[in-house]
Amino acid sequence: MTRIIDSLAEVSSQYDALFVDLWGCVHNGHTAYAEAVAALQDYRRAGGIVVLLTNAPRHRASVARQLEKLGVPQDSYDTITTSGDSARAAMYQGAVGRKVYFIGQPHDLSFFDPLHIIKNPVEITRVPLDEAEGIVCTGPFDPNADPAVMRPEFLLAKQKGLKLLCANPDIVVDRGETREWCAGALAKLYADMGGESLYFGKPHPPIYDLARRRLAEIAKVSDDNILCIGDGLHTDVAGALGEELDVLFITGGLSAAETRTTRQPDPEALAELLAEEKLSPTYAIGFLR
Repeated sequence: MTRIIDSLAEVSSQYDALFVDLWGCVHNGHTAYAEAVAALQDYRRAGGIVVLLTNAPRHRASVARQLEKLGVPQDSYDTITTSGDSARAAMYQGAVGRKVYFIGQPHDLSFFDPLHIIKNPVEITRVPLDEAEGIVCTGPFDPNADPAVMRPEFLLAKQKGLKLLCANPDIVVDRGETREWCAGALAKLYADMGGESLYFGKPHPPIYDLARRRLAEIAKVSDDNILCIGDGLHTDVAGALGEELDVLFITGGLSAAETRTTRQPDPEALAELLAEEKLSPTYAIGFLR
């Protein structure tokens, strides 16, 4: 049964490391959450290790620059693992061919920056869809548009037998008060149409493997001593449980309405949602603090 806690400090001494989601937990796309930042700083001062684990479709250096702009200080975390890093490694190993059709916005073009950890990477060229050997999707062209606008392109892609590399499995994200579509919505649409989508972020194993490797560069920590934190039931919570890791569900993010979260979730509403989703996170809290 999920235990509702009042603060991270209530349970954090049981864990040597945290895998922490960003959007909806540490910031809202516009600004950092002061209480969340303070909680992570306190945890690190007590000797804990913080690995930021995000479905951002960019490499970790790009995410670090974004965090600085949002007001998330460097002393609140130790390292960053992104779905972009995991997906980029697959792309440069040829997972979707050499000529790719790119779906995304200009600010995500850093996805195609060189990746030096791959030996003999394939040379990637962005081409029109009719010339492509595969698709790379970091997000919709327009995050406010219905993903169904891509049906014509996806029909052609399916007919050509193209694989779609999804750099961010999130379906939606809340930017401030505005809900936007993410790459996961397009990957789901393509799969529903009969195409093949490849996933590398939460809840899928590759990003957790990368997070463990990044953590091992700092200290040797067993899975029993790792706590995952996130607001996405189908990404953060499902992914952690699939990896047999403890997880703290932030109810005031994507599920704020369903859990009737103000400062804390309504216990009955939380229980109903978790029963419906057939998920049982270790802990729950309204907001990271």
